[in-house]
Amino acid sequence: MGRCHSRVDPSLSMHFVIVGNGVAGITAAFALRKRDAGARITVISGESDYFFSRTALMYAFMDRMDLRDLEPFERRTYDDQRIERIRGWVIDLNAGARCLRLGDGREVRYDRLLLATGSVPNTAPWAGLAGVTAGVTQFVSLQDLEACERLAPSTRRAVVAGGGLIGVELVECLVHHGIEVDFLVREAWYWPMALAKEEGEIIAAHIRKHGVKLHLGHEIVEVQADAGGRVRGVRTNQEAAFACQILGVCIGVRPGVDWLRQVRTPPALGRGIAVSADFRTSLDGVWAAGDCAEFRKPDGSPLVEQIWYSAKRQGELAARAMLGDAVDYQPPLFYNSAKLFDIEYTTVGAAGEGSFFHQVPGKESSIRIMYTEGAVTGFNMLGSRWDHTWFERWIGERRSPAFVMEHLHLAQFDVEFGRLPLASARAAFGGGG
Repeated sequence: MGRCHSRVDPSLSMHFVIVGNGVAGITAAFALRKRDAGARITVISGESDYFFSRTALMYAFMDRMDLRDLEPFERRTYDDQRIERIRGWVIDLNAGARCLRLGDGREVRYDRLLLATGSVPNTAPWAGLAGVTAGVTQFVSLQDLEACERLAPSTRRAVVAGGGLIGVELVECLVHHGIEVDFLVREAWYWPMALAKEEGEIIAAHIRKHGVKLHLGHEIVEVQADAGGRVRGVRTNQEAAFACQILGVCIGVRPGVDWLRQVRTPPALGRGIAVSADFRTSLDGVWAAGDCAEFRKPDGSPLVEQIWYSAKRQGELAARAMLGDAVDYQPPLFYNSAKLFDIEYTTVGAAGEGSFFHQVPGKESSIRIMYTEGAVTGFNMLGSRWDHTWFERWIGERRSPAFVMEHLHLAQFDVEFGRLPLASARAAFGGGG
């Protein structure tokens, strides 16, 4: 493309450029097209040519889905919607000239720009890691999937570090391929950021039932490589050594904004890209949305929402803001759902001053209802499927735990063998928990 030019076709009303083709960026692109039939819309991504479902990476690694199956839209949709796609990494932003420069030298001019660069894996400070040239992977991108598929056939043992969702997904995939796994979690129980000790112990037992060696309280301090540079093992703070040919580094993610710290005109940055309630950055004509956007809570503290549901909603609203609508984003009630090996997990809302917990006898299923001053504030549910909209409604209506227990059956999905028996929970609740 050479130097930044005016729009290719001056008859087009506006050139919207979106950096990032994740759920926030692509949702914004389609929302822009729905409202502005004449605009030029360009999406830039260095990771992939087409939007794909990142949460389904594990199903591709386990051979349950083809790569094309990860793409929610038919490929012709982008041409039908006249959404240009550019494959490449953006390395510079000149907001004064409204111009982006890609790593291969191409330049793209914009009228309005949306930064939707998502999250990137956290880096580890472990001794010896920098000297490893093969066998270390994360599990966040298509490139990570390709690395895992390339390494798996020559791997007998693996170590996965990090006790969250990404870590357990990678562990499940490796087990599927017949690889022995040591799963290292530095905390006292599995995933304390999301689960209380009781739920963490249920999940830990379930993970171990699948043949995984789960080690709590272990943190890697050294990574070792063989003569060829491939990882051969790790050592932990408990003076334990684990051999491996794959090391999965799954210690969380951070907003993908490091590249913006080096550009000609960076936006204001904290953990992420600082934005107002209408997704505007500190740069004129530039907005940000999704995992990379950082808002301010009413108390002034920062908020970064790194979750699919929020990113999709932000993409829609950011598009409206770019089109001139008055937008005042209010973070929704937190909600997430996942599957931890075979155990369904649903969480809604936030912790309270107290909680009622009940594990169904003989089942890997539990209920936790959290409350403050007699009003329900959140739910953590294991082992069955739930309609989260009921939970959101009860939290919004400030219902009591007693009311919720009486009506809890309304929130259950009517799936074969999937309904949790509630009699024991109601009996436990009636007896004071």
